[in-house]
Amino acid sequence: METTIKVPLYAKAALIIICVFGFVFTLDAGQEIIIPIVYGTIFAILLNPFVNFLIRKKFGKVLAISITIAVPALLIIGTLYLVSTQTERLTEAYPHLKEKFILMTNDLVLWASGKFNIEQGNIFTWLTATQANAVENIAVGEILNQAGRISFVALLIPVYVFMILYYKTLLLEFIHKLFRIQNHVEVAEVLVSIKTIIQSYLVGLSFEVVIMAILNSAALLLLGIDYAILLGIAGAVLNIIPYIGGMVSTLLPMAIALVTTDSYIYPLLVLVLYVIIQFIDNNLIVPAVVARKVQINAFISIVVVFIGGTLWGVSGIFLSIPLTAIIKVICDHIEALKPWGFLLGNIYPVSSKFSFLQHNAGSTILTKH
Repeated sequence: METTIKVPLYAKAALIIICVFGFVFTLDAGQEIIIPIVYGTIFAILLNPFVNFLIRKKFGKVLAISITIAVPALLIIGTLYLVSTQTERLTEAYPHLKEKFILMTNDLVLWASGKFNIEQGNIFTWLTATQANAVENIAVGEILNQAGRISFVALLIPVYVFMILYYKTLLLEFIHKLFRIQNHVEVAEVLVSIKTIIQSYLVGLSFEVVIMAILNSAALLLLGIDYAILLGIAGAVLNIIPYIGGMVSTLLPMAIALVTTDSYIYPLLVLVLYVIIQFIDNNLIVPAVVARKVQINAFISIVVVFIGGTLWGVSGIFLSIPLTAIIKVICDHIEALKPWGFLLGNIYPVSSKFSFLQHNAGSTILTKH
């Protein structure tokens, strides 16, 4: 005879807090191990159909996996080479850009001094102090540390992708053995849903990045802005970050246009064209190739991006959305976690059983101030 043990609410709350704290601590402390594995798993799921296709064409398993990894790696290397050539041009022009920026700053100081009746010396003193504080706040060691971590992760990812694809059957059988027979159907549904979401989302995101890079670069080339290809690709990559990335990707070419051109009209034209491109992206590209793949609401998207960035830096920003989508799939298939899956989703209810709380009911205790 089974006995049901009732756990007090405060005990449940304490247990949940401890588990969340332990989970977050593990993610933070073990990020150098966890991040490459997460990247490797996601890319392995994405590339798995190509491996299966090559194996059906009578390629050996090792050869099929090697070709599948090599093709996107060569594409990435080619893109990085193109970006590096543009970056080299930007580095060579840095002294000229710095000189022009100083001249523009002086003109701005003269205008502000005459407009607001402030002594120029006070403005220059404030600018000098602000610049000194900014330089002091730049942690060169931390930047080098982050660059080293990114390089380490980049080298490990192909290795993990190869191993996961090679031992795919072993890993699936391990998951199969973890659960009871009566749960196998539901576990299979979860795995299929996760695979579908990751593949669809990453393919859609890749299409969006390519389209945005072309549109951004074409707009800047049309205006004759220097380093158009570099700025176009950088803007497309930054645009992956929900809401925030779009603003940053617009400000960067505006700043370059302001420094490299002789008219203030060019930054305004850049702003207009980028607003049009963002409108096309938000209303045509994203709904068609990205939004339908990951059903997460905007509020949760922003929150998880900030949490991911705090925990894992740049990697956390890029991984936060697909990982949240995976968590939502798991929550949707576990009865006790379905409310959390509903919270993460983008289905907005027309009404609620607690809708009376939205009105100023003076007679209701819960709505009194």
